[in-house]
Amino acid sequence: MPTLPPSPSSQPSRPGPPLRPASASPRPSSTPTRSERPERKGRKGRETAERILDVAEEVFAEKGYEGATLREVASRVGIRTPSLYNHFDGKDSLYAAVLERGIGPVLRALGESAAGENPSHDPGRLVARMMELLAKRPQLPRLVLHETLSGGRHLTRILQQWLGPTLQQAQQMVETGPAARRWETEQLPNLVLAMYHIVVGYFAIAPLYRELNDVDLLSAEALEHQTRFLRKLATFLFAEDPGAGSD
Repeated sequence: MPTLPPSPSSQPSRPGPPLRPASASPRPSSTPTRSERPERKGRKGRETAERILDVAEEVFAEKGYEGATLREVASRVGIRTPSLYNHFDGKDSLYAAVLERGIGPVLRALGESAAGENPSHDPGRLVARMMELLAKRPQLPRLVLHETLSGGRHLTRILQQWLGPTLQQAQQMVETGPAARRWETEQLPNLVLAMYHIVVGYFAIAPLYRELNDVDLLSAEALEHQTRFLRKLATFLFAEDPGAGSD
């Protein structure tokens, strides 16, 4: 007698995918994907490096290169000293990065102005640009002044790599601009040095001035006031027509 095939109800059932209502949509995953993780890690690393540079600028300005320690920098940042080496090779590397971040934009701005069609047309605008850049790194002038007064092997690096080229670039602009027709040749370097000390000295004296007079020279209002003053002063000293002062 032939054997009949088993009925559908008697066949073993195979498990299928769980049912989901037609209107339901997949839940977004809260776990970062592989492509997102490196991006977040890279962004966090850059933020930490910037924080390290901010604190290092303060410490170097307060104590100079010789007196500053990586331990103190790491402590102020809130990380362990070994973690600092994930971002910088050592003290020399950190010091160089602080200088590059602070003085590099100033030197590049001078170069861009000198390369313009009429670099000395508005000397007040250039000085205002210098104030804007230094306002972002207000501890840097104190760092440079500290090393200048204390001397040491790192002063040579500052002079050769940063201050020398900056002052040379500024003097070249003065020598080829309208000021060269108004001032004696031997007085032109004095003009550059005078403006350098006025700009850098403003930031360097800010902490002491605050202690003496309870006035914050680094406030937005004080910086704006000083910038307006320097624009007029630079126009008077360097422009072809001193009477056409910048406001």
